[in-house]
Amino acid sequence: MEPVRPFPGTAPGPESLLERAFTDAVEGVDDVDETRARILRAAYDQFCRMGIQRSTMEDVARRAGVSRITVYRRFATKDALVEQVVRQEFRRYFDEFLVDIRHAETAADRVVLGFVSALRAIRRNPLIGGLMETEPDLLVPSMVNDGGQTVATVRRFVAGQLRQEREAGNVPACLDADMVAEMMVRISASFLAIPSELVDLDDEEQVAALARRFLVPMLESS
Repeated sequence: MEPVRPFPGTAPGPESLLERAFTDAVEGVDDVDETRARILRAAYDQFCRMGIQRSTMEDVARRAGVSRITVYRRFATKDALVEQVVRQEFRRYFDEFLVDIRHAETAADRVVLGFVSALRAIRRNPLIGGLMETEPDLLVPSMVNDGGQTVATVRRFVAGQLRQEREAGNVPACLDADMVAEMMVRISASFLAIPSELVDLDDEEQVAALARRFLVPMLESS
């Protein structure tokens, strides 16, 4: 069994895993290497079924129907493969978020839908949500103890959405998009990382009500 460092790709560097995933979502980047894409799909299935620690490159190769050498030609190490699989799942999160908020008519509705979408997309994702439950030592510490890089990346994403609302005149011109985004992201992250005895995160009506009561008023802050 090959060891895996805690959630590779979130350590400080030129561009974090989440930043690359966000860029892929915004620019609509897709994998054109079919063999590489097949290996990533197989790795995703393998990690969901067996977990990352218990899975090997041989397991992934077998599930993808390719040789072990073929896997290593695309991904030099297991860490590199894990990073790309998780990056792909965060890409799906950003894709889903951007689609969900398009259905809202007001800035307040977009904040509510965005909050609900974010918690749903991560908690119900078979890989990321499963890791948070079964292998939290791989994922949660890296997302919390990475010098704030993960929070900063998502904050920049949310702040960008808030600036669009500000430019469209949907929120006050004095809105501090960066600080409001920072607070929204930290609230979301805390619910993901620390279970709540007061809020049932599986009840989307309850989650939406929470967002409308505590997050929407932030749109009026400066």
